[in-house]
This record gives sequence, structure tokens and C-alpha cells, in this order.
Amino acid sequence: MKHSLDILPLSAWIDTNGKPLIIAGPCSAETEDQLVSTAHLLANTGKVNVLRAGIWKPRTRPGEFEGIGSIGLEWLKRAKEETGLLTATEVATAKHVEEALAAGVDVLWVGARSTANPFTVQEIADALQAAGADVPVLVKNPVNPDLSLWIGALERINRAGIKKIAAIHRGFSSFEKTAFRNEPMWDLAIQLKTIAPELPIINDPSHICGNRELIPYVTQKAIDMDMQGLIIESHIDPSVAWTDAKQQVTPAALADLIDSLNVRKPESNNPAFEDKLAELRQQIDKLDDQILKTIGDRMKIAEQIGEYKRDNNVTILQVSRWDEIVQKRVQLAKALNLGEDFTVKYLELLHNESIRKQNEIMNVKTTAEA
Repeated sequence: MKHSLDILPLSAWIDTNGKPLIIAGPCSAETEDQLVSTAHLLANTGKVNVLRAGIWKPRTRPGEFEGIGSIGLEWLKRAKEETGLLTATEVATAKHVEEALAAGVDVLWVGARSTANPFTVQEIADALQAAGADVPVLVKNPVNPDLSLWIGALERINRAGIKKIAAIHRGFSSFEKTAFRNEPMWDLAIQLKTIAPELPIINDPSHICGNRELIPYVTQKAIDMDMQGLIIESHIDPSVAWTDAKQQVTPAALADLIDSLNVRKPESNNPAFEDKLAELRQQIDKLDDQILKTIGDRMKIAEQIGEYKRDNNVTILQVSRWDEIVQKRVQLAKALNLGEDFTVKYLELLHNESIRKQNEIMNVKTTAEA
């Protein structure tokens, strides 16, 4: 189901010369010199469109640095005047919105913790509407993988009269420990794009990675997935940053990173290209139809197994059989150059549907019992 957002395309509110939008700057505004000096270095690269800096920092635990506060808005104003860069900061309350707008901040974003709370998002939306604001508002995905919360936050901001909207994909929290600070869960970003095709999505590799070493990999993948921009934390000296030191890069490293990106553009007005692509897509469609038909045939057999188990008073779940299936199919998948994670998830989906169908059959009385 598609969601109708009344929004303007990215090109209508910022000119990037056809390149990805680049938002960069320190995680936190720490001192006036730190922020302004970083801004000059970023501006000198010629690759940054918007200077970002956290003024108010919602921290997980009290006692940590929670932002320099309102005085930092004056530093942002100075940085803008001296470099010509647009400015951006996070807002989490109506007061933040009012102060940021009064200070002339050009772009606002709603953080992951705020997106997770509809009351907070509505407060921000009401403040924007009351001010008659016409600034771009970027909405980060919620901390947990909840697509409805993300869409709901975007809708609330949009209904407040804001048409310059984009989503920020910053990854999701997960109990499973991996190399990432926040699991990318690219499939959720793809689902959002499918639901709202007109919505620009900006990737936040800093928060996905949690360390600067992984940032090149994630940025390239984001661009390959047709995300319209990047928001990257950059500090004049990350080693002494007051917050998130490990995931910030220097302005020089940021410039090198952007230079290294392979920005692929679709080839237009090329009949041979379009014909070949259409041919390959037809092959995919045919295979998808075959796969679904095969799954349907598999489920019919699962139903027969359910009937047999019911008639012989056998439990649905047979753990040893499930373990055998996973082990054999994963080995085959490796031979076919399929990822193990994909294979296991696919098998789990099949298994859950088989269990559901067998459960229905096991709990339906036979004619003789009725």
C-alpha cells in the first residue's frame, strides 16, 4: 500500500548539481572554534552542501555530554556567514524548533529516539505549523525496526505543512552483535522507498557503522541503492571529540571518501539498454512465478503431512527434521553461491508457513469426530 505524501523533490529545495546531497559536520558543537574551524575545512573541500552539528544531544544515560545548548546556534550562524554553507541541527522539542528557526537554521532533523515517540513528533510538527515554517525536515528511522513508526512520523511532519521532507536511514538497534553499531536492515529502507517512491532517502553511515573504518563500504552501498544523499559526521580532530569519536572522520578524509564513490546513473535514451533490461526482467518474472508455484506445491505436501500427523497423534514440530533441513539446504546454498543468512531466513519463512498450515489442519476435527 502506497502512502501519499505531499512533498517536493529534493532538487526543488537544494541544488546539488545532480550529485548526492552531502550533509557533514561534527556530531556535537563543542566549542565555537571547533565548529567554525571544521566548517571552513568542510567548505574548502567543495563537496559539502550542508553543515550539520548537534546542539542538543539526547544521551542514553545522564551525566554524559548532552550538547552545548542554545549558544551553539550562534556558532552555527557564524559558520554559515563565514562559509556560505547551509546549516542543520536536530530538534526534539517545541522549544528546540522555535530557537533553531529564530537562529536561521536551514535544515532540521528529527532523531531516532524522537521518531519512536508519536507524542514527541507531534509536538515538533505542531511547533513547525505554528511558526509557519518552510524549512526542510529530515526524519531518522526509529531506533527499533518499525516501519509504521517511521512512516507515521513523516506523515505528521507533512501534515504540519512541511513539503520539504526526506528520510534518514541510520540503521536499527539489534540484540545480535555484529560489526555495525546499528544494523542497516536495508530491506526496511527499500520497503519505505516502495511505499513512498517520491520520498528522498539519505543514508547515515556514521550511525550505522559506529566506526570510521566501515563507512566507505556503507556509503557506496547506499549510493548503489539509489539513496539521494549522505549525512556524515566530520570533526577537525576526531581523536578528541566529546561524543562519538570513533565514527567521525576529518574533513580531508571525508573529501577522499566522496571522491572514491562510484555514482552510477541510469543510461537514458538508449533503446538497446532498455530492451536488454526488459528481457532480463522478464526472465526474473518467469522464475518468480515458478518459485511461487513450487512453494504452493510444497505447502500442499505440508498439509498432507499435517493430516498424517493428526491421524497418528504426532506433534507438529519435529526438531530433528528441521535441523536436518537447515543443514542440508545451507550446504546446497553455499554451492550455489547463496548467502547463509538469506538461506536460513528463507527456510525459516517456509518452515513457519508449513507449521501454520499444519496447525490449522491439526486443530480441525475430522468428519468422523464431528
